[in-house]
Amino acid sequence: MNEESRRKIRVWTALLVLVLGGVVLFAFRDSRPETRYYRHQGYVFGTYYNIRYEAAEDLEERILQRLDEFDASLSTFNPHSTISVLNQGRDTVWDAYFSAMYATAQEVNNLSHGAFDITVAPLVNAWGFGFTNRETVTPELIDSLRKVKNVLDASAIAKGQACDVIAELLRDNGSDNYLVDIGGEVVLHGHNDQGEPWRVGITKPEDDTTGQKAEIQEVIASTDLCMATSGNYRQFYYENGIRRSHTIDPRTGYPVNHNLLSATIVATSCMRADALATACMVLGADSAMMLIESLPDTECYLICAGEKEAASLIVIRSKGFHF
Repeated sequence: MNEESRRKIRVWTALLVLVLGGVVLFAFRDSRPETRYYRHQGYVFGTYYNIRYEAAEDLEERILQRLDEFDASLSTFNPHSTISVLNQGRDTVWDAYFSAMYATAQEVNNLSHGAFDITVAPLVNAWGFGFTNRETVTPELIDSLRKVKNVLDASAIAKGQACDVIAELLRDNGSDNYLVDIGGEVVLHGHNDQGEPWRVGITKPEDDTTGQKAEIQEVIASTDLCMATSGNYRQFYYENGIRRSHTIDPRTGYPVNHNLLSATIVATSCMRADALATACMVLGADSAMMLIESLPDTECYLICAGEKEAASLIVIRSKGFHF
C-alpha cells in the first residue's frame, strides 16, 4: 500500500470517528428529559398550600394523593384518620406518618421540658381555641384537664411534617429545585425559575384576628431551608381586659403571658422546626434562645414586643441565623 492510500484511509477513519462521535453526542443529549417549572396552589389541613418545582412532568396528581394519605393519618378533621381513631379510644395500627410525628413530638417534649405537648388539646378547647366552645375556666377544671393524656392533636407539628413529605416526593421524582409552603411552613431547595435562590418572608407580627394583614418583617434568600413559624398575633381574645392567646402552656394549663410575638425556627426538618417553634412560643424569648442555642443545626429568629412603645418590635437572632 503506497503512502497516498494510507493517507486516504487515515482521513476516512478520522471522518468516521467524528461522525460516530456526533451521533453518540446527539443521542446523549436527546436522552435528557426536558423540564419546566410547575406551580400548584390550594387548600388543605385548614390552610393554604403553595408548591413550586422543576420537573420533567406535572406531579400534581401524585402530590394530591400524598396529601390525602397524610390527611388519613394525622388530620383531626377526618373522623377516620389514625389520630382520630385513637382519640375515639379505639385500637388501630400506627402508620409511618403517625409514628414519625409521635417520635419527634416526644423528642421536642423532652428537649423543652414539657413546653411542647401534643396532649394539650383539651386545654386549648377549654380556652376557646379548639373544636369546642369556650368553657368557664376554673383552677379545678385546669387541674383536671392537665391530667388528660389520651387526646392527641398534631396541629402544631403536622404542617411542617407535610412539607417534608411533599419535598421528599418531589426529590424522588427527580426535582432538584422546589419550594413547598403549607400554611407558612416551608421546605425549599435549589433555585427558582429565574435561576436565583428562593425567597421567603417572615411575617411582621401585628394583631390581626382576620388573618388579612401580611406585612413582611424580613425576607430570606436560600437554596436549602426547612423553616417554620409560630406566633400569638392572630388567634387571641380579650377577657376582662386580659389578652388570652391561643398558645397554652401545657405545664400550667394557662395561656402564655410574655412579650414573644413570633418564633421562626430553621432546623434539619420542617417537622422538627414546627414543633420547636411552638415550644419556643411557650417558653418565651430568653428560654427559647437558650434551647435553640443548645441544639445543633438549629437557628431561630424571634420577634418580641417592645417595652416603651406598643408598636415597637425587637428582633433577636441566634448566632447562626444568617441568610
